[in-house]
Amino acid sequence: MSRLAGKTILITGAGSGLGRESALLFASEGAQVVVTDVVESRVDRVTTEVRGAGGSAVGIKTDVRELAECQAAVQFALDTYGRVDGLMASAGVPEEGFGTLPFEDISVEGFKSMLDVNLTGVFMAAKAVVPTMKKQGSGTILAVSSMAGFAAYPGFPGYAAAKHGVNGLVKGMSLSLGNHGIRANALCPAHGMSINFAMPPDAEVLGKSYEEMQPWDKRATSIPLKLDRPPSLKDNAYAALFLISDESAYMSGVCLPATDGGNLARISIIFPGDLGDNAGVLPPQLADELG
Repeated sequence: MSRLAGKTILITGAGSGLGRESALLFASEGAQVVVTDVVESRVDRVTTEVRGAGGSAVGIKTDVRELAECQAAVQFALDTYGRVDGLMASAGVPEEGFGTLPFEDISVEGFKSMLDVNLTGVFMAAKAVVPTMKKQGSGTILAVSSMAGFAAYPGFPGYAAAKHGVNGLVKGMSLSLGNHGIRANALCPAHGMSINFAMPPDAEVLGKSYEEMQPWDKRATSIPLKLDRPPSLKDNAYAALFLISDESAYMSGVCLPATDGGNLARISIIFPGDLGDNAGVLPPQLADELG
């Protein structure tokens, strides 16, 4: 049986990246997908792709910075399918300068704009859908966060702040909404994320991860887990599928580090071979300290 049969899932930021990949996967698992994105041409393209693969989908242009547009998307879903079982808040934008700006050169406007999409946009989409989920007595909210919600990335201080905020938001929502049968979780990818995230909004949607855009050498990657293929968008989409489905029915307030590959197992001390071939060999200074 399909894992999302009969469920209606609304996805923000579904025009590219993980949102698009999840729309295609969810539809293949029986979901009725509501595709939303701030770029209308991408909405139309993904909706057509889902239908072309035999799935059910409708689309509506939505800017998650505007509560009225988020509410209109929910109403559109209700008018089309009669209910909204899940929200995947996937809309996101990168840090101003994409990691190249000194901290003091990040503009106030750029910082606020990034927060408006990456953090407040999750709140807006959730605020819009919660009244419907309360009436239904059930619902699942899945926010796309990041490993930056656990550990900061160099050059992305505001992005880390936003994603730490998303993780806190879903924990708070899990407490505030659980009494109504509504659960909230965050997906926190490390790898396998869209190369389009680093490209302009009007760029061609490539459907590939950063790692897939270059020759893959598992020996050269910094990921502790060594596999014969690079991490992909679908690796994250399958984690999203689990969290949006009833298979995770008793998970709420969870921030899942998808496609981590062992990175969170690291500690701040650098070991020879980075725990590779020399695992278990301590640096002389540390060996002295530990006796």
